Amino acid sequence: MLPRSARLTESLGFRQAVRRGRRAGTRTLVVHWWRADSEPLTGPGTRAGFVVSKAVGNAVVRNRVQRRLRHLTREHLTELPGRGILVVRANPAAAEASYEELGRDLTKGLERLGAVEAAS
Repeated sequence: MLPRSARLTESLGFRQAVRRGRRAGTRTLVVHWWRADSEPLTGPGTRAGFVVSKAVGNAVVRNRVQRRLRHLTREHLTELPGRGILVVRANPAAAEASYEELGRDLTKGLERLGAVEAAS
């Protein structure tokens, strides 16, 4: 589970990451990363938020996708440089994607942003 201190819950944080941050997309998700080292953030460290719309599926499918993304993101939080906000938005293709595919797409999106080092 993602620690409470690492959860993004307020809309201002989502808005900052989506509007001011960098974006990288894959087939199943879009990753927004806003590095906020120089600007004040409420709360310590890097925080992550998730957007899973009704276009992904019904409530059961959306919750499953969000749980998977939350678990996968937890593994990457320590790799992210500095302080910032990470928003992971699921595309409709995420409903049919396996856990491994979501993990590959999340890693690929973070590598494209330069937020994590590419695995050799």
